[in-house]
Amino acid sequence: VPNPYLNSKSTHEKIAAIRAKASNPTKPNLDYAQESGMYPESFPHFVRGRDSLREHITSLFTSRIALYDGAMGTMIQNYAKRNRLEEEEYRGDRFKDWTCNTKGNNDQLSISQPHIIQGIYREYLEVGGSDMIGTNTFSSTTIAMADYEMEDYVYELNYEGARLAREVCDEVTAKDPTKPRFVVGAIGPTNRTGSISPSVEDPAARNVTFDELVDAYFEQIVGLMDGGSDILMVETIFDTLNAKAALYAVGEYLEFTGLDIPVFVSGTLVDQSGRTLSGQTGEAFYASIRHAKPMCVGLNCALGAEHMTPFVERLAKCVECFLHVYSNAGLPNAMGGYDESPTDMAEANKVFFENGWLNMVGGCCGSTPPHIKAIRETSESFKPRKLPDVGRPKMWLSGLEDLVVDDVHNHLGMPFLNVGERCNISGSIRFKKLMMAGDYETAMDIAKKQVVDGAHVIDINVDDGMLDGLAAMQKFVKIAITEPEVSKVPFMLDASKFEIVLAGLKWCQGKCIVNSISLKVGEELFKEQATLLKKHGCAVVVMAFDEEGQAATESEKVRICKRSYDILVDEVHFPPEDIIFDPNVLTIGTGMEEHANYGVDFINATKTIKEQCPYVKISGGISNLSFGFRGVMKIRESIHSVFLQHAILESGMDVGIVNPHEMIAYDDLEDDMRILCDNLVFNKNEEATDDMLERTTYERACVVARKKRLPLPRKPRGKMPNLPRLQFDYDKVAPKPAVEPPLPTSEAAQNHVPNPYLN
Repeated sequence: VPNPYLNSKSTHEKIAAIRAKASNPTKPNLDYAQESGMYPESFPHFVRGRDSLREHITSLFTSRIALYDGAMGTMIQNYAKRNRLEEEEYRGDRFKDWTCNTKGNNDQLSISQPHIIQGIYREYLEVGGSDMIGTNTFSSTTIAMADYEMEDYVYELNYEGARLAREVCDEVTAKDPTKPRFVVGAIGPTNRTGSISPSVEDPAARNVTFDELVDAYFEQIVGLMDGGSDILMVETIFDTLNAKAALYAVGEYLEFTGLDIPVFVSGTLVDQSGRTLSGQTGEAFYASIRHAKPMCVGLNCALGAEHMTPFVERLAKCVECFLHVYSNAGLPNAMGGYDESPTDMAEANKVFFENGWLNMVGGCCGSTPPHIKAIRETSESFKPRKLPDVGRPKMWLSGLEDLVVDDVHNHLGMPFLNVGERCNISGSIRFKKLMMAGDYETAMDIAKKQVVDGAHVIDINVDDGMLDGLAAMQKFVKIAITEPEVSKVPFMLDASKFEIVLAGLKWCQGKCIVNSISLKVGEELFKEQATLLKKHGCAVVVMAFDEEGQAATESEKVRICKRSYDILVDEVHFPPEDIIFDPNVLTIGTGMEEHANYGVDFINATKTIKEQCPYVKISGGISNLSFGFRGVMKIRESIHSVFLQHAILESGMDVGIVNPHEMIAYDDLEDDMRILCDNLVFNKNEEATDDMLERTTYERACVVARKKRLPLPRKPRGKMPNLPRLQFDYDKVAPKPAVEPPLPTSEAAQNHVPNPYLN
């Protein structure tokens, strides 16, 4: 649906409140619609309010490599070399009595020296040939403007930065309507980070919260859109949590206005490690923000094109949308300048065009309109990147590294995601003691060991009546994020209270799993919680609970999961591949008849749910299954091994909360133990529980004997299966109908000789 460009009709109370406190000296114009007949209706022409910008960009990006602009800061510096641009000029008339120095606040020039900014915009459009130009608003948030005490001017800074660009774009477009020019509202990273501690002594310290970032970005977005922006670009992202906050704010704006605004996202890999400042790989960065459905994703800043090449190639192989690059003009020299000439920079970018990796290209630090012109001329003979084919949707998680769940095999070779259970108060007594003592540093060692032992995801649960779960979850996550050996894997945030998982979620830069929500809170609250989690872009565990209670039987598990699926997919529009159902692994071997079939019910329900609910995952807390045999790990893990062998390979179970270190491969089980477990899990006979209890007694006695260095007790004989007997041909003769009882062996009897009765 085309954007009508009638922002005055966007009257949501949150938007209205921002406009009401704006510092603009006169009432700003908010509407930028054009007459529908202004230009022809066919591509490449574009008329605001008539045409879909999403469709136009798709046509543009698939027909040729589009051109973004170059560096704003470099151009301002170049202007200052030719003209006076000191404190007085930065202030202008508007800020002449300002209480602090403002030189260096480039965004301020949109208000105090608009002719400078418009001149730079014009050069990029006319000399460089840019199709799109970014607004001079890189630092225009309340957070960044605090350095200059200009928080109250944020709306105006963004409005003016966008308005000036709008005017020049329209002016240049009018000269050649076959090449319409667009305004990209530039949203920078701010000068604070949500994932990185500002204190060496305190890894849990932060100088900004997720909610503060969202509020700051939302105000910026309102100003950018009111100023006439066509596109929103979250750029120069060195901490993905900041980007997620910005995209959350974008999502809020789009929800409040009902508009379709194309969103671009640009990350920054800070060195040759190919990682952001907060430690993520390019693939993990993309996996973390793809829920926002950006139209174009790419890299900018920090590196020159030559140094970006391997990382652009990796992104080109995984990004589902359009791809861009706007690199620096090489690496900075000893004086902080950039030495690549326009010809050099164009040549360095050529590898991107030759390989068909890009849909849009521009320049960052050190680049100027001549650089963009040279890049444009070099790119003209190459085709843009083809969008990748659309395949089966998959769950794509991320920590510092990305993880495609559907492609995972665990350390035993099973197609199964190991969720480490030991950072769970109910799963580890040691972890519980550390949490109670506030010893987070040692608790990190438990998390590290889980990863070493084979956990793909770390479950974090701090539920305990004697602990402030809200504070503990946030502190643990904030510290864990700073530990690369822990945070390289995604997290599962696990709590009985929704506010606790939500609080933890706001400190995770990667795409994590929330455990859990369910229909037991009622349909409306269930949808509300699911909608909020969808906005944050996480995967979710949905328990097989509803208003009537916990599902225990196969039919109830299937019914509740199918009902939940239909609500999530059809009403909330939650991605089905990001849904993990937990149909409740319940305890077997309790001696109660009604519990005996719980293993069978789970395994059968798993397959049916996977058949009826496409793309979902099935998970469960595996330790629940053998809770009746606690204290004897060999017994418990043997039961788990048999259960998982069938649940995974025969029914499609994908995920489980386990202790990877203790897991036993099915083929490594002792034959008699496998039989005992099989009988118990599949409820094959009435003696299954008693037989396993007998074996448990023996295994417990063995543990005691080993500790005391005593001879091992005699092993129970158990019930071994009857093996088949070798058969010969005569064993295979089919039975014949009997005509008389068996005969004695005497000749008379055999030949039926009559008795002569001659005694």
